[in-house]
Amino acid sequence: MTAKPEHYDVIRKPIITEKATMASEHGAVVFEVDIESTKPQIKEAVEALFNVKVKAVNTTITKGKVKRFRGQLGKRKDVKKAYVTLEEGNTIDVSTGL
Repeated sequence: MTAKPEHYDVIRKPIITEKATMASEHGAVVFEVDIESTKPQIKEAVEALFNVKVKAVNTTITKGKVKRFRGQLGKRKDVKKAYVTLEEGNTIDVSTGL
C-alpha cells in the first residue's frame, strides 16, 4: 500500500506523553488525527505511512477548554486522538530523537 497525500491530512502528529508511553508498552501508538476522520481512514493511513499491520483503532475527542487570553475569553481547539493497537511484531518509533 502506498502513501497518498490524503493520509498526511488524517494523521496530524504523534502524541508523546506519559500516558502514551504507557500505552506503547502494550503495543499501542497515540496520534493526533483530523477531527472528522473515521476509524477505517485512520487504520488505512497508519498502515500506508508506516508499513505496519493495525489490529484496532480507538478514538477519543477532547473538548477544548475555555481560557482567558490577554483578558479576553477564548477557546482552545477540540482534539481527536487515535490509540492505534498494532499486530504482534510491528512497531513504530515515534521518539523525537532529542
